[in-house]
Parts: sequence; C-alpha cells; structure tokens
Amino acid sequence: MAYLTCKFVRPDKQLYEGNVASLVLVTYTGELGVWPGHAAEICALGDGIVRLTALPEDGGDIKKVIVSGGYAEIADDSVVIIADHARDINDIDPVQVAETRQQAVDARDELPINDHRRAYYENKIHWCDLLLHYEQMEA
Repeated sequence: MAYLTCKFVRPDKQLYEGNVASLVLVTYTGELGVWPGHAAEICALGDGIVRLTALPEDGGDIKKVIVSGGYAEIADDSVVIIADHARDINDIDPVQVAETRQQAVDARDELPINDHRRAYYENKIHWCDLLLHYEQMEA
C-alpha cells in the first residue's frame, strides 16, 4: 500500500513522525488533501485543524492537530509540516487555556495602545481563542 512519510514540528518540539495514509492541511485558501503521489508543493498554513489519517494496518484513526500559521512542504511522497503554533486536539485543558488567555489580556492592557509589544499578546490571545473554539467543537 502507498503511504506518505510525515514529519510535523512546532518551534519547541516534534509532534509526529511516521507514515500516514493521507492528510488534510488547513491553508489560507482552504483545505488541501494530500495523498501519495501528490505533486510537489509548498503551502502556507492558516488557522484550523490538520488531520492525519493513520494507515489501515495501524487502525486508520485520524489524529487532529490545531494549527495557526506555518508552512508545509510536499515532495516525493513525504510531507514536512512546520507550524508556528500546534497542539493535539486531545491535549487541551480549557481551564488552563482560559487562564493563559486572561493573563495575556491583562499584560496587553497594561501596555500603552501604541506599544509594539502588544502584538505578542494579541497573538497569544488569538491562539488561546482558537484552542478554546476547536476544543468546544470536539467536546
């Protein structure tokens, strides 16, 4: 059976490395399905869920990972995903995410409105909102 070799990383750790039957990437222009034999391509990742489908002999389960930003490179039946932010959908603690979000809001609001450091906190708030949104959808 044909398969894809997939490596999925974020800045601080590797999330997955192995073979998959297929995967669906979330890009700025929509979803992109990738199967063995897909043409070489590099795409920018958007906000949403990347779905990795295990090989049938491995159960065919679908691993869902929430992402925000990054890139994916497809070449020679392999995919390398480099995400700015990524978290397995089963690894979300909504209470912790809500606390982190509130801390980011408080820190942002202590800064003057024209302070460029506010962008860091805006990004963190956006990521927390994304995690909470998709966690609620899966619950």
